[in-house]
Amino acid sequence: MNQHKAIKIDLFDFKSVPMRTFHMTWFAFFLSFFGWFAIAPLMPLVRHDLSLTKTQIGNTIIASVAITIIVRLLIGWLCDRFGPRRTYAALLILGSLPIMAIGLAHDYQSFLLFRLAIGAIGASFVLTQYHTSVMFAPNCVGTANATAAGWGNMGGGITQMVMPFILAAVVSLGFSEHLGWRLSMVVPGVLLFLTGFAYARWTKDFPQGNMDELRAQGILPTRKQIKGSFRAAMKDYRVWALCVIYAASFGVELTMNNIAALYFTDQFHLSIAAAGLVAGLFGLMNLFARTLGGFFSDRCARSNGLKGRVIFLGASLFTGGLLLMVFSRMTVLPLAIAAMLSFALFIKMANGAAYSVVPFINKKALGAVAGIVGAGGNLGGVLFGFLFRDDQMSYMDGLFYLGIAVALMAGLSLAVKFSAEDEHETKQAFDGARAKELAAAISS
Repeated sequence: MNQHKAIKIDLFDFKSVPMRTFHMTWFAFFLSFFGWFAIAPLMPLVRHDLSLTKTQIGNTIIASVAITIIVRLLIGWLCDRFGPRRTYAALLILGSLPIMAIGLAHDYQSFLLFRLAIGAIGASFVLTQYHTSVMFAPNCVGTANATAAGWGNMGGGITQMVMPFILAAVVSLGFSEHLGWRLSMVVPGVLLFLTGFAYARWTKDFPQGNMDELRAQGILPTRKQIKGSFRAAMKDYRVWALCVIYAASFGVELTMNNIAALYFTDQFHLSIAAAGLVAGLFGLMNLFARTLGGFFSDRCARSNGLKGRVIFLGASLFTGGLLLMVFSRMTVLPLAIAAMLSFALFIKMANGAAYSVVPFINKKALGAVAGIVGAGGNLGGVLFGFLFRDDQMSYMDGLFYLGIAVALMAGLSLAVKFSAEDEHETKQAFDGARAKELAAAISS
């Protein structure tokens, strides 16, 4: 299977199966994140319109990421059985429906249910990582995974900036703000709905073809033959260590996506548009920060193998936790923005580094491993959400305690170890892909 994988990332290649899939995957994930957090920058209006308390807002934040824990586990299982192409397309189409329908919410209870349902679209992350993992060779898979996920995560930042302007455009047509935020949510929903059909048409499960075709040819194991892969992943302690690590890194990102606009509105008295722009900077860091995590992970693997990937992961997460504590103490807006971008860089690099390790844990249960670790990210978002629903605790204090937790959880990277056989096998595949890459570069 390795000989068919892409050995480099050529961003201007839209014809080869791996690169066409890469572009479709990150774009679909971008829209998923856009729709998932589209309501976040509009929350000051929603809070007033539905008379929500801080505790109720905290509950909606928890709901927006809680359901994703279950769906990510299920999606990983579905990937191993039906392939990422059909699974992704179905998730995009079904996930678009509650995004478009959230405008029907009329009280706290109905709004909470819609936020819960919307959270399912967050499972697109597992599909993104699975699909790029099977398309790229070991010498660049870390960079490919991190870039696709990072550019997708950027949707969480872009939506903070764009949704207030969509709202303004709707209001300019004569609609009230009461209707404006409701109608604005139709835009990301429609985009996701259409992208679902495009994904099914323009991608393949693997570089050689779709899963059913490859199973018929005997290249891939049948569904009966892969039975038990999820149990195998569940029994591997390294999977759970990575699950907790990703809970720390991606959990912080989810939390910031949900509270950043409110934080800058309440703490620094910014307008909805201004708070959205500042909060959007956090998400925009995904343009390069998560990619850097995968890039440096691939570089560390050249000299130190899989161990090098794990060391880089732990160091990035620990630094991110320390800088998050610094951010929580900032009371001057420019310093707060600078501190936010600093901790965002390391947290997002840790996100990329985590999924540079995932493809090497258990190749026969890649979907299950990716699903469990990905679910950990949302579990972190849920648990961290409880820090921000307590009326007695300020957002600043909540962020400080969160930084402490992240720094401590980075220590679990020490538990992720690989056998000498795994290191040797991965090095051979890595060196083979590097040799092909260099030969291609010389011939061109």
